[in-house]
Amino acid sequence: MATKPYHHGNLRDSLLDAADALLAQTGAQALTLREVAKAAGVSHAAPYHHFPGREHLLAAVAARAFVKLAAAMAAADGDSTREQGERLMDICEVYVEFARARPAQFRLMFGPLLAHKSLYPELKQAAEDAFNVLVAAATAFDAARGPELALTGWSLAHGLANLAIDEALTDLPIEVPAPSVLARAMAARMLGLRVMFSSAI
Repeated sequence: MATKPYHHGNLRDSLLDAADALLAQTGAQALTLREVAKAAGVSHAAPYHHFPGREHLLAAVAARAFVKLAAAMAAADGDSTREQGERLMDICEVYVEFARARPAQFRLMFGPLLAHKSLYPELKQAAEDAFNVLVAAATAFDAARGPELALTGWSLAHGLANLAIDEALTDLPIEVPAPSVLARAMAARMLGLRVMFSSAI
């Protein structure tokens, strides 16, 4: 079967796009370089021009996802018309909604397959850049407690994100707000702001 022509300049992006699509369908465990090459319409050997192996491809997919997450959080923090506490609430909401929109990518970003991010410099840098967006926003809210607030807020948002994508918030014996509303309310309470579920929108 003839493969689709490609330009060397966009082969890497084409492979990452194909891997992203397959990841959403099959999950990281089932993803192979051969399947990615097939989905991208290139030869089975083509991925090796950019990725030594499957793990390096997955690391690049995760790195690109971290870049998107960082951009989304930075945009939430960039609204100068809102108080800094509100911006942190926005960031927590963005984080949870990012996970809900891209559950397979989110699991890959933080899962055991790529637990040792130092093995993949691009991924390590992208993950640190994303976390530093949160640290900067938290420090702008409280210079003395910025890193502590960032770590606490991330832990809360990350836990909620996992509960949401695993559908663990359904069928509870209490009324549970939408994850986006819950994310904002949790952030507000962490920051000592008085926000009820019904008004955390």
